[in-house]
Amino acid sequence: MRLLSFDAYRSFGIPDTRYLKPELMYRHEAEILAADWLLFPASWQVDVLAWVYNKRLFPSIQSYHLGHDKVRMTRALWAAAPAHVPETLILPSTPAALEEILDTFSFPLVLKEPRSAEGRGVALIEDRQALRDWAATHDVLYAQERLPIERDVRVTVVGDQVVAAYWRKAPQGGFHNNIARGGELIFEDVPPQAVSLVADLARRLKIDHAGFDVALVDGHPFILEFNVLFGNGGLEPLGVKLADVIHQYLSRETPGPTLQVVS
Repeated sequence: MRLLSFDAYRSFGIPDTRYLKPELMYRHEAEILAADWLLFPASWQVDVLAWVYNKRLFPSIQSYHLGHDKVRMTRALWAAAPAHVPETLILPSTPAALEEILDTFSFPLVLKEPRSAEGRGVALIEDRQALRDWAATHDVLYAQERLPIERDVRVTVVGDQVVAAYWRKAPQGGFHNNIARGGELIFEDVPPQAVSLVADLARRLKIDHAGFDVALVDGHPFILEFNVLFGNGGLEPLGVKLADVIHQYLSRETPGPTLQVVS
């Protein structure tokens, strides 16, 4: 199996993998065409590699196109699992949109930048002035209800498996549960309905490398978002060897993988 990676960090430890800098892509066309899989391309490479060179990518092209843009992601989730999406508005930044947001939500509410990760670009909006200030610097308003939670569940999908699931809890008085923002990991009593929802969505949407953030409200799971390039801080304590999982999945090369839950 010939593997060619464009991200040395993400592919570290995967056997038989050669690294190529993304900016050198056009100088190594023959090597790219000969590869069985292309791993972790930069987002700007994806269309050329998939549509021009007709190559198999990991993560999948669906993972890239949905996972890197919350607008696309949310619209896909509205179609796939509408009962599991928090109330959300996606609007142009106009005075009329501000009024619609005010008519729909109470404070505090959550505003997100369409392209962000690790808690960056996410704000808890407490009042009208904060809403106006955000709107003044953003062309698209992605507004979401604030759910009554103090923690969320990270469910990690790699290949055709759910490889990890754990709680993330914000620091005392904090808003962000992200580990990169100081969140605490809790591995006990992870709700199975969160894991099964993610397993189903990943299979349906053909997502093969993502960390899904799931909120639980009275036992009902809501998908907050998923990140294609997730941190592995919660995987190491569980003994998940990411490189081995990826290599095993790529070796199988299943055209229509069936998602499994790893206990």
